[in-house]
Amino acid sequence: MPLTAVVMSLMDVLLRVPAVFLMDLSLSWSSSFSSPVHLLNGSSPSPSFRVADTANVTSILSPTTDEAAEWDVSLTNEVLVRVFGVVLAFFMFVLPTEMLVTVYKWLACVGAILGSYWCNTLFLYQAEGKEAEPKDEPPVDAMIPLGNETVHILLQTLFATVFCMVRNDSSDPSRFAVAFFFVLPSAIGNGDLFLQTSVALWVSIAQISYLGFHVLSHWRTLYAITKSAFLRNRAIVRRHGITSLLETEWVRLSVPRVLRLFWLARFCDHVVIQLNATWRRSSAVQPDGGAPLGLRTAEDLVEVVKMPLVMGCDTIVAVLGLTSVVSSVSHHMGRAVQQFLMIQDDEDKSFGTVSAILFFVLALQTGLTGLEPDKRFVRLYRNFCLLFTAILHFVHNTVSPLLLSLSASRNRSVKHHGRALVVCTFLVLFPCWFLYYLWSTHPISTWLLAVSAFSIEVTVKVIISQLIYALFMIDAYRNVFWEGLDDYVYYVRATGSTIEFLFGIFLFFNGAWILLFESGGTIRACMMGIHAYFNIWAQAKKGWKVFVRRRTAVNKINAFPEATTEQLRRLNDVCAICYQDMATARITRCGHYFHALCLRKWLYVQDRCPMCHKALYEMDDDDEDGRRVDILDDDDRDVAVDDLLELEPHEHRD
Repeated sequence: MPLTAVVMSLMDVLLRVPAVFLMDLSLSWSSSFSSPVHLLNGSSPSPSFRVADTANVTSILSPTTDEAAEWDVSLTNEVLVRVFGVVLAFFMFVLPTEMLVTVYKWLACVGAILGSYWCNTLFLYQAEGKEAEPKDEPPVDAMIPLGNETVHILLQTLFATVFCMVRNDSSDPSRFAVAFFFVLPSAIGNGDLFLQTSVALWVSIAQISYLGFHVLSHWRTLYAITKSAFLRNRAIVRRHGITSLLETEWVRLSVPRVLRLFWLARFCDHVVIQLNATWRRSSAVQPDGGAPLGLRTAEDLVEVVKMPLVMGCDTIVAVLGLTSVVSSVSHHMGRAVQQFLMIQDDEDKSFGTVSAILFFVLALQTGLTGLEPDKRFVRLYRNFCLLFTAILHFVHNTVSPLLLSLSASRNRSVKHHGRALVVCTFLVLFPCWFLYYLWSTHPISTWLLAVSAFSIEVTVKVIISQLIYALFMIDAYRNVFWEGLDDYVYYVRATGSTIEFLFGIFLFFNGAWILLFESGGTIRACMMGIHAYFNIWAQAKKGWKVFVRRRTAVNKINAFPEATTEQLRRLNDVCAICYQDMATARITRCGHYFHALCLRKWLYVQDRCPMCHKALYEMDDDDEDGRRVDILDDDDRDVAVDDLLELEPHEHRD
């Protein structure tokens, strides 16, 4: 990608970050006025309440008319401020880049006007020997001597220059006249402080009114742009659906990158604050008054990281930002695993997506934003432990198909086999160490049981994958057709599926205990319902169908006579399904010979002869065991086809 395109993409992301900060501030803003509920919860009482009134619960629950009206006004103002802030932030966030740059230009003009008014006021007060600010605050001219006339003129010239440069409109010469008013308040009044401050105020109001007039004078352009965007989006929805519009806007706005940059900026801000506090504490405890030592202990370092993490998920927007960071980290972990395994597919993208969804659901399910800081840190740590076990499952889902592919394709590359086996060994040993650490440092709890179940489950799944890999590798080095391979693979997979099913039931009851006795909630109840359907009911239904289909196929095969050695010698042919020599075979009603295993897998797909397509047996319409496979759903058909394709490695055997 060209450097110019990279810079423009980065600028597009940076320009949208302030809108996210505004939305976060609007959602987290609340008035300082306390309601009776806050009083009962132990919060600071409202100034309108007397201390003696707080002891009277009746008076709290039955406030006076004036107090109730004041609460209503405060609540209304808070809602209005939040709604206005969120709406403004949303429109700033979705604006095209060109319009967003224009908005920031106008905001820069407003900032120059407000800065000019502030400097004018301070200069005038200091010129009269008075203070414009409370005495308990640090002096504003500690670094810049705002009372100096030369410095004041330079600052006003700087504000005027910024105003003219931002308002770079050759068709509007009035901007130079407006810029002149930046230095006007300090040049008139002959020392009359009241007159000069009044002039400064009215000049600022006139300048802002000038900007407002120019904004309103472009209302036709704003209306045309808004109408064009609306019509374009409506056309996309009508042609491709709302999903296509959301995907297009998601890519255009670079939502994950914006949220990630927002959270990192927020995190760095809290790190600087925490470092400053730690630095002050380390300097204060030195008895000799020497230079501060900064981070002297591991506890200081933990505190510097702990508090920014806690404050980094105190609002819903901050949780979204942290979710984007988790998604990025998981995505790169998936890419690292794929590079180590020397494979290339889109699985690394699902790493980040699924991890982000899981982390966000855990945050909502556990009420992360509403917890106290200490409890929030503990809950965040527990959520990360659960997320890490889920990532181990994702890694297994990446390496397991590779193992089966290597064994089935008879690939003898030591590098490929060795790397896959190294990852499997890690997936077996690391969960064991992880469980040992958790059980030795944490008391038993429902969270610990859930993490343990996930860790043991991934270990079992890896062992099952390795057993199947070993069976296929043994078959690859055999010179004769191994008819019992399919049965062994089925038994191993059935054992693994049964263990996973039992773990699913255990996790359901563990979640039910949490829902009933620890922390309930609608989101947790919904997640339990989803878990019960997909991981318990759907798995049980799928396993039962596989068992019934296999039992039916075995019964059908047993109904066919077995070929004798003399018949096979006279036939002197290969199986038409796997193209391998036949040491044993079954004879169909139409007189064709097939391996029993091959014919059984063929019956998973259909009930007609692979050679002549005649019906292989008589069946009644009401016979459930004799149903044809074309009434199966898509999932069962895919499983049956996969079973049939397992015969493909035998085609190339000598």
